[in-house]
Amino acid sequence: MTSAAGQGADEERRNVSDAAGVVVLGACATWSVITAAVHGGRPEGVLLAVLAVAAGYAAGRISGVLLPVAAPCAAALAGLALAVALPRLSPGPEIAAPLGHAGATAAVLTLSAGAACCAAAATPVPALRLALRGLAGGVAVAGAALGSTTAAVTCCGVLLCSLAAGRVRRRGPGLAVLTLAAAAVTGLTWAVAGNALPGGLAASLEDRLTPHRVGLWRDALRLAREDPGVGVGPGRFGELSATAARSTLSDGKPHSAPLQMAAEQGVVGVLLLAAVFCWVLFALWRAARPTPVVLTAGATLTALAAVAAVGNALSFTTVSVGAGLLAGLATARPLTTVPTPTEAPARWERDPRPRGDRPAV
Repeated sequence: MTSAAGQGADEERRNVSDAAGVVVLGACATWSVITAAVHGGRPEGVLLAVLAVAAGYAAGRISGVLLPVAAPCAAALAGLALAVALPRLSPGPEIAAPLGHAGATAAVLTLSAGAACCAAAATPVPALRLALRGLAGGVAVAGAALGSTTAAVTCCGVLLCSLAAGRVRRRGPGLAVLTLAAAAVTGLTWAVAGNALPGGLAASLEDRLTPHRVGLWRDALRLAREDPGVGVGPGRFGELSATAARSTLSDGKPHSAPLQMAAEQGVVGVLLLAAVFCWVLFALWRAARPTPVVLTAGATLTALAAVAAVGNALSFTTVSVGAGLLAGLATARPLTTVPTPTEAPARWERDPRPRGDRPAV
């Protein structure tokens, strides 16, 4: 049983993580407006993404309290239905490449698998847990059927991490490993863009990523070096990228969230993007939910970060809402009633003192 003092400390820690989220998301919105004012950019995309994450997070917190198992299960089914009904959430066939244009379909399926695994980790019913993990495996199969190798790989990775999370007692080291994994993928993306890898490895990755993708990344890095302070302005990459101008099907984005932030909003934009990811992991670390639920959600969001580092997943509102929803579900505060120390014992409780030591009535 948790004491009143312990409950108050937990409440204070959760309030700290909530306040940190407000500050970080507010800073992202403010900085996008500032950089847009400097270079005449268009901050609407960033503002919409911030609003989508906040709305999804709030919805997840509310539904996670009321329906801790049913809510993530419903989210998983909704994401799977959306991906199957609209398989072209991302323009073009690029999501079929393992490390190519990882689009919104791969991200939505990854979030669906993560939600199913979170529901499985939250339920005490073994049969239901097995069924929910089977649903996560079905999501991976659906990704392969839709031609998204990225989705199949990330969904299987989330499922394996969820199974391993059931044996982990401390969430801190697990979240630290996930942070390092996200940083490694981002660093590899940056190294490819900067042509800093050995020749053989660079050629192999470029074949998988396609020369067009690598060209977009190098244009983004060049723009970031030209104006590292505030970037070229939100939404202006397509106007200034020579590689994007040569493509008739270009969407005006570098297809890498860190490089897009570096090119359009400078170093501060990259730091704010990293701060959002670190805030989510910090909120998971402080969450009152069981450790398997927390680590499963963390692994899912890390997989999403990897997809966003090599694709344009975060350019879609559906993905931003889904990421916020999953984070909210995994950090929802359980509805518990803790008796205060001053409560009198129930009348039917047996007095442990011997009969001779009891006061006369």
